Amino acid sequence: MTEQLPVILITGGAQGIGKGIAAYFLDKGWRVVVFDQDADAIRACRQDLGNPANLHLIQMDVSRESDVVAAVAEAVEWGKRLDAMVSNAGLADPDTGPIEELELEQWQRRIDVNLTGAFLMAKHTVPHLRQSRGSIVNMASTRALQSEPDSEAYAASKGGLIALTHALAVSLGPDVRANSISPGWIDVRAWQAHAPSEQAPLSGDDHGQHPSGRVGTPRDVAAMVAYLVSPEASFVTGQNFVIDGGMTRKMIYKD
Repeated sequence: MTEQLPVILITGGAQGIGKGIAAYFLDKGWRVVVFDQDADAIRACRQDLGNPANLHLIQMDVSRESDVVAAVAEAVEWGKRLDAMVSNAGLADPDTGPIEELELEQWQRRIDVNLTGAFLMAKHTVPHLRQSRGSIVNMASTRALQSEPDSEAYAASKGGLIALTHALAVSLGPDVRANSISPGWIDVRAWQAHAPSEQAPLSGDDHGQHPSGRVGTPRDVAAMVAYLVSPEASFVTGQNFVIDGGMTRKMIYKD
């Protein structure tokens, strides 16, 4: 009997960090399921990644439970198993303006996608992850740990995601491990849908403000995901890993 390849599910996987994670795991020989709401991004992702047989893309909205139920069922039917789930889908723009002007609808949409979506994905993938003794990775943000002005909704959603992660780790262990990653500045321009062929390089100042000497790439995040879902991380659960080139550790003063 032929051994089944491991299967990873990535939400928000048609562009940005999620697309980088999908490409990384395809290169490692995994079967990859991508969930994304953006139909144009799905079409571009399929083309950019070469439409391999080991890639399955599903259009859906992680904030709608009916979508999650149907999409997870389709993913498991296609993959015949589920070994890892990455909740990466989220509204990326943190700036929602002054708190006095922040509409409840705008606040709620970020909570629904960034946080409730991760809850729904965990709820409906856990039965399958228990069978494989699999792993959950939630994509948080350094903005869960430090803030810029006018980012209350985004910061709250990502902070809640870190708390959800350690709660899941305690509730689901030892069958399923759960960890989160908080990326800092990750240059995703080349990984966006219909990215231009030529882009201006980042400046020396952009790279120089990181103790590591450079801005991050999706591959930096993907490598951490690969570690966290691997047997080598079997003693790692409930943790948040900051991938930011040391930026949040650097004290910055105005001249």
